[in-house]
Amino acid sequence: MKVATWNVNSLTARRTRVEAYLLSEDLDILLVQETKQNDAKFPFESLRELGYEAAHYGQGQWNGVAIISRVGLEEVTRGFGDDDPEARCIGAICGGLQVYSCYVPNGRALDDPHYAYKLRWLAALRDLVARRPDGQRLIVGGDFNVAPSDLDCHDPSAFLGATHVSEAERTAVQEIIEMGVVDVTRHLHPDEPCFSWWDYRNGSFRRGCGLRIDLLLVSANLLPSVRASYVSRDQRKGEKPSDHAPVVVELEPF
Repeated sequence: MKVATWNVNSLTARRTRVEAYLLSEDLDILLVQETKQNDAKFPFESLRELGYEAAHYGQGQWNGVAIISRVGLEEVTRGFGDDDPEARCIGAICGGLQVYSCYVPNGRALDDPHYAYKLRWLAALRDLVARRPDGQRLIVGGDFNVAPSDLDCHDPSAFLGATHVSEAERTAVQEIIEMGVVDVTRHLHPDEPCFSWWDYRNGSFRRGCGLRIDLLLVSANLLPSVRASYVSRDQRKGEKPSDHAPVVVELEPF
């Protein structure tokens, strides 16, 4: 089984690329962020013609998350069951896996109210992971907007005093991991940057100036089934790419 997460930075702009990637990568499940569409615009029928079911939690021109699956799609949930008005989390059961597609708030600046919202949101995700049933096979994927360590940032000094690398954000992600999940890409590649995002400006991709902010967290009981994890860097190339590249995990049958 192949599962990927991808912030597409507008499904309207990237739809052709997403559909081609599903087939070229032979994906079973794709967790999508920043669709920037409402549900009426989401391409359910086009994906169905490719053999995929989809669930979407849209918010027009902002946010938006989706799960695209060819191994079943059941028990869809949207949000955390609280009063958060933003479309940032969607969950479903796919092929025996509980999966969540998450778009963590950016935070903007350390003194911005959005930063406090980001920390509250990460705490809500931690609680969601903590409440899962015993033995559940779980994958939480998405754009976390946090570089968990300095290895995940091309130049940590350039981000001093900024979001994405602050101690509170990193602690919040670590607290999620302590609920019994594993950052699978870092687990398999402990010494490689594995960047997944590069700014559109200043030739950042060409120069290798990126961040690893797109994560796949898998429950510990899935680790024996993990075969590989990697970044699909080619999706950051070509015409009209997203500024993010997909992150993939390959699983043996479980």
